[in-house]
Amino acid sequence: MAVVNEGALKKMLKQYKYRDLTVREITNVISQYKDLKPVMDGYVFNDGSTRDLMSLTGTVPVSYRGNVYNIPVCLWLLDTYPYNPPICFVKPTSAMMIKTGKHIDANGKIYLPYLHEWKHPQSDLYGLIQVMIVVFGEEPPVFSRPTTQAPYQAFQAAGPPNPSYMPGMPAVSAYGPNPNPGGYPGYQYPGGNSYPATAGPAHYPSQTPVSTVGPNRDGTIGEDTIRASLISAVSDKLRWRMKEEMDRAQAELDALKRTEEDLKKGHQKLEEMISRLDQEVTEVDRNIELLKRKDEELSDALEKMENQSENNDIDDVIVPTAPLYKQILNLYAEENAIEDTIFYLGEALRRGVIDLEVFLKHVRLLSRKQFQLRALMQKARKTAGLSDLY
Repeated sequence: MAVVNEGALKKMLKQYKYRDLTVREITNVISQYKDLKPVMDGYVFNDGSTRDLMSLTGTVPVSYRGNVYNIPVCLWLLDTYPYNPPICFVKPTSAMMIKTGKHIDANGKIYLPYLHEWKHPQSDLYGLIQVMIVVFGEEPPVFSRPTTQAPYQAFQAAGPPNPSYMPGMPAVSAYGPNPNPGGYPGYQYPGGNSYPATAGPAHYPSQTPVSTVGPNRDGTIGEDTIRASLISAVSDKLRWRMKEEMDRAQAELDALKRTEEDLKKGHQKLEEMISRLDQEVTEVDRNIELLKRKDEELSDALEKMENQSENNDIDDVIVPTAPLYKQILNLYAEENAIEDTIFYLGEALRRGVIDLEVFLKHVRLLSRKQFQLRALMQKARKTAGLSDLY
């Protein structure tokens, strides 16, 4: 049963060591090649052991001599994928026959340098399929089965056509009793053009090729066809790689732009702070100069006062500007003197210097005098336009 949901794929691949990497590559491939379907099935190794493995079964489009053909393939993924290469087969239908050659053996197994030199992460399923498309465009792996066929000599498979392409993985059985030429369960492939009919190997001498897509009379494919196939495959690969690089570069560029904007804002804030600090430094310097001048003036005034203090009379130091103010000053001084006198009379009473009768007599006199002074001072302050003192 074909599985296309990523969650279902992860569930199916639960025994795979690198499940997430495998699911990511399968999802990428089936999004590009809609005819490939992931299938979980049993795979039989040469030693007879069986293991449930994931396979991509379906067709890949191959351009051959101006026409596009759907070549049936099956890619088995080991449970150590992507650190081991897939096991790849061509899976012909009943109307096709395998054309053995440099990259295909009689069982339909595919041998490619890409598989032999497989190395993760440089190698992946998408790149493998691109290489298959190029190679199959040069040498189709299948051809149409003829309706009538002359007697031919028995064919014996002689193993892989090119041992140098054998990938480092467990050997694969020839699937013994399986009647299908590719050794896999039957699979319905999407419709498309008929598959290219070629002259086939030397042991089918009476086979008649289909003239529409067959090779040239000398058995070779034109250089233009090979060049076009290679250019198409390489262009697709480059576009895919370029898109990945552009997306990555664009993400980095966006991050750099955001960082640049943040830096510009921070630079502007720093300039504003520096400008304010310069203004504050200028203001502080100006205030320091002003304080120095004031300090010098005070120092001069104190020195002058200290020099004149011995000759100054306290009454001559303060000179009111008007007679009314002089009266207020004298009243205030006399009132405070009475206040001090009453305080010291209390101290004398407390210490026993004077008795109570003497204390009360003087306090009555002083209090009456103090009251009169305060009343007169209030009247004078009111006349002078000053606020009330009491």
